[in-house]
Amino acid sequence: MTATAGRPSRVAKLPPRERILDAAEELFRSEGIRRVGVQAIAEKAETTKMAIYRHFETKDELVAEWLRIVAAEYQAAFDRVEAEHPDRPREQILGLARFIADGLPAVSHRGCPFINSIAELPDRAHPARQVIERHKERQARRLLDLCARAGLPDPEQTAAEITFLLEGAQVSTQNGSVDRPGERLLRIVEAILDRAAPPAPPTR
Repeated sequence: MTATAGRPSRVAKLPPRERILDAAEELFRSEGIRRVGVQAIAEKAETTKMAIYRHFETKDELVAEWLRIVAAEYQAAFDRVEAEHPDRPREQILGLARFIADGLPAVSHRGCPFINSIAELPDRAHPARQVIERHKERQARRLLDLCARAGLPDPEQTAAEITFLLEGAQVSTQNGSVDRPGERLLRIVEAILDRAAPPAPPTR
């Protein structure tokens, strides 16, 4: 659901629910969740508040649904690298790192939607916070499974290091504290995998 230059003509063709979600994403990313009201979303989507509440009981549920869509895009990245590199868990891990690295330019302009949302939603009972936490749990489990299948001697530790790196790269890109973050991210992930790889069997 990334906005494009042809947004007005494209959005006009969307069904009402998708048009609302598209407008909400555009506003939440550019202005933040708290600053954006339902009326602003209705105007952006060229609809009414009443129409929004027909599809989403509350604004909180609209926020949660937007983040479900974002989370699904990340989970789809796992599926893609699995299909592209079957039975090659190391390449799948590197593929995930490339997916994050390729997305860093957008993060530099708009920030990570999960990081931004957590900062705005301190209540862990909020439905959108629960979406983020469930997503992060699934992501951690899938990365741990890849590290285990790669035969790394301490898959839990390696998965934790890579998670810290992927998350940190997005934060560092957002605040501009590191130059060439995508390039550095890929190099460091590869170094972690090389260091953690099981030793080669001795030659005779």
